[in-house]
Amino acid sequence: MRSVFLAGPFMGLVNPETNSMPTTEQLPFLTLIEHFEKHGLEVYNAHRREAWGAQVLAPEECTPLDQQEIRKADVFVAIPGIPPSPGTHVEIGWASAFGKPIVLLLEAGREEEYGFLVRGLGSVAAVEYVHYTDIGLATPDIDAAIRDVVDRVNNPATTP
Repeated sequence: MRSVFLAGPFMGLVNPETNSMPTTEQLPFLTLIEHFEKHGLEVYNAHRREAWGAQVLAPEECTPLDQQEIRKADVFVAIPGIPPSPGTHVEIGWASAFGKPIVLLLEAGREEEYGFLVRGLGSVAAVEYVHYTDIGLATPDIDAAIRDVVDRVNNPATTP
């Protein structure tokens, strides 16, 4: 595995006065980007690419770029968002349609707030769910979920 596409709520979190996501909202993504890059993975991430809201691309630019990067990535990791992030949900659909291994990060104790299609995606796609309270503390579980789902996709004959 060489690359990961990291998705999550973005435009709805950008403060229109500062044209930036608040630092507290950036932190989970920064933590995961740093973690994945320390493990030698290339990370595709719109938040960083668009300077956390300061350099937002036009819809006609970011849409095909995100789709292309999801197609290139070896694994797709997403924070679906509460409330749901429409863009992230589209990206989850693309990853599923492309047959990508998917890891969805759900806030522990709030699982019922995620849409039925997010919670049921594992019935039609290769998905691992990680329930977290702190992204930084969840990285070992995220790594294990990535290994499990990538192995399931790459070795379907050995999967029960």
